Amino acid sequence: MTAHERTRPQKESSGLVVESAFLWRARRADCRHRLICFPYAGGGAGAFTGWANAFPDGIELTAVQLPGRQNRLLEDPAADVDTLVREVTLALRPLFDRPFSFFGHSCGALLAHEVARSLRAKGEPGPAHLFVSGESSPAAALDRPRLSELSDGEFRSKVLSLGGFDEEVVEDEDALEVLLPPVMADFRLWERHRTAPGTRLDCPLTVLAGESDERAPLETLGQWQDQTTGKFEQRIYPGGHFYLFDGDGGANAELVAFISGELMAGHDQNVA
Repeated sequence: MTAHERTRPQKESSGLVVESAFLWRARRADCRHRLICFPYAGGGAGAFTGWANAFPDGIELTAVQLPGRQNRLLEDPAADVDTLVREVTLALRPLFDRPFSFFGHSCGALLAHEVARSLRAKGEPGPAHLFVSGESSPAAALDRPRLSELSDGEFRSKVLSLGGFDEEVVEDEDALEVLLPPVMADFRLWERHRTAPGTRLDCPLTVLAGESDERAPLETLGQWQDQTTGKFEQRIYPGGHFYLFDGDGGANAELVAFISGELMAGHDQNVA
């Protein structure tokens, strides 16, 4: 994963193609299950370029593109969670004609969770599985220091310490002036958000994290279990906040294999 993927257009060979303002999709004619991915703070759909062709036949990957990054760089980042959830849900509806699951990383985990809750509250079919990655539970996150309240210099230092930026980008002031504001906007959006009581999911929920991720300490993950009545599981991988992109081509092979197994096993059970 490189920071450049947040701003540069994606090549056709990546598999991910822009289908609408909110969606980049790697179409598969044999699609049996769709994995819809929600990127981290400031990240674009292109962050999942390395994932597009990493999954086996039958699993089609879609990445959500939010305003303020890559091909939507000139748009203002989202400033209201409820509005964003409605817009994303509307954009995703054409994909709900097949079984689907959500994967969200960091702030994207919170958005994936809220979209899933919105579907559940309306009595609509929700994701077959929710994978939340690199993010403390909504309850535990309330006690976390707010990065959006740091000075510009402190915020930059903290965000860069998490990784995810190429070395040449870290040394490029012009690039950072473009890339950091959407990151700040996302942190501000989600650090001010409070998960409303009420709707719990009924699908399996798996929380994933890097063992040395300071944004998602291991002791803050268990309370995700309170968000579903379905099966709950935790899985920890070597690495830090961006463990999911560690590996050849920008995809963590062990993580991809686990998700693939869960999706296809669930699909086979539904068919049976």
